[in-house]
Amino acid sequence: MAAFQQGDANAFGELLSRHQGPVMRYLFRFTGNRDLAEDLFQEVFLRVVKSAKTFRAEAKFTTWLYRIARNLCIDKARRNGLVTMVSTEEVAMGRNPDEGPTIGERLKSEGPDPETAAGRQVLAGKLSRALDELPEEQREVFVMRELLDMPFGEIADVTGTPENTVKSRMRYALEALRRRLRAVGTITAEEAR
Repeated sequence: MAAFQQGDANAFGELLSRHQGPVMRYLFRFTGNRDLAEDLFQEVFLRVVKSAKTFRAEAKFTTWLYRIARNLCIDKARRNGLVTMVSTEEVAMGRNPDEGPTIGERLKSEGPDPETAAGRQVLAGKLSRALDELPEEQREVFVMRELLDMPFGEIADVTGTPENTVKSRMRYALEALRRRLRAVGTITAEEAR
């Protein structure tokens, strides 16, 4: 970002290529609509260009970027009178192959054992459904932490909530996921600890 602020046009291309996949997944997960996510993606990077001079390196670029993306999603949802997040299963089924591996793909067996691969796909589906049952605030923190690999401090900055609140939401999300997976027989009570 510093190079782009100094007028290096190639630096913008690097920012775009580096963050395109994760930002698109986030926008699609939030909106549930690929076309809308693509429109918002363009708006996110248009705002990056327009606001480049005001960006200060006091915060991480990704924090600033996801704050823009989140605010655009919330604004759009408010205008439409609807806030929704798409299931991870839908993201896995409807994603662009250039956006990186899905949870299901990461859980797939690399070996030739089809029974193991099928079991992992079933587990991915159960996990996805359990995620869909989480309250929106917990699901958002879980997605940012586990799917986007963001640290808690950065999630707090993006969502505008205290870091301890973010950690609590993550703890509650994990507890709820354990309970749900135990209830559907995916894990034992011992594994849930």
